[in-house]
Amino acid sequence: MKKQSTKTQTIRIIGGKWRGRKISFPEVGDLRPTLGRTRETLFNWLRPEIHTTRCLDLFAGSGSLGIEALSQGAREVTMVENEAAAFRSLEQNISALETSCGLVVKTDALAYLKALEESFDIIFLDPPYNQPKLLEACIEVIAQRKLAQKYVYVESDRAEIIEELAQKNGFNIDKRTSGGNTFSVLMVEKNLVS
Repeated sequence: MKKQSTKTQTIRIIGGKWRGRKISFPEVGDLRPTLGRTRETLFNWLRPEIHTTRCLDLFAGSGSLGIEALSQGAREVTMVENEAAAFRSLEQNISALETSCGLVVKTDALAYLKALEESFDIIFLDPPYNQPKLLEACIEVIAQRKLAQKYVYVESDRAEIIEELAQKNGFNIDKRTSGGNTFSVLMVEKNLVS
């Protein structure tokens, strides 16, 4: 049986109260943090509305999205991660930042969504690229149960998948960008558009 690497990498928080601070994460599995330029674009989109929001970072991995949201003014962020080393790293990073606004949960992301009894303002959804059915299942649950009050941010390596899922589940694509092999969109439920 092949042993997993225990090497660590770091990313830099790009804005807000922890701007410039580095957080570390383990090199495990399919964990790939959202690129800095992509995060910068995303939080430029969200900046007018991020303050005081409650966010959910599914498949949190390195914590690049959830911790960035906290740094830039989110009131509370729940980060869901099922991989043990990544989960421990998230806990350590939240502890090092000395914040009580970040909750780290070790569980399966889809099971977590299905059990939710509350909604969030913003949901960050960045599952492994090699599991498109998992992305589809998560978006369906979010739409059916109206779990996102403002936005769902989605990353994938195939733009057409996001577009199909948005249309199928009643979302408008509000913003979109691409960089390398990554396609990122910010979606809002059609019935929440004023």
